[in-house]
Amino acid sequence: MFFKIDENLPADLAELMVTHGYDVKTVYDQQLQGVEDLILMGRCDEENRILITLDTDFSDITLYPPEKHAGVIVLRLGNQAKKNILDVFRRIIPALEREPIKHHLWIVEETVIRIRGKKE
Repeated sequence: MFFKIDENLPADLAELMVTHGYDVKTVYDQQLQGVEDLILMGRCDEENRILITLDTDFSDITLYPPEKHAGVIVLRLGNQAKKNILDVFRRIIPALEREPIKHHLWIVEETVIRIRGKKE
């Protein structure tokens, strides 16, 4: 699986995912920081990369229908400290292999993952 880490997340998240065998690029790697959301999503789709972000705008299924995009993981965390983000993501890494993510929207909270999209 291929992922893109949004600029609002720590670079350590990319490192964590690489250690688990994932192909990861960050918005900074590709000088995409500050681009409009639609441009970022288009780039993710072109590269078949699943976007990981704190930006809840990407959870709007009227703007970003899950079935039309490579996939999105929106972290909706009350505590957005780096340590908490990494701890929460460590807990969901096993789900990346078990649950559908391509053409799906994941809303990840501290203790639950909600998945939207059509069953494959």
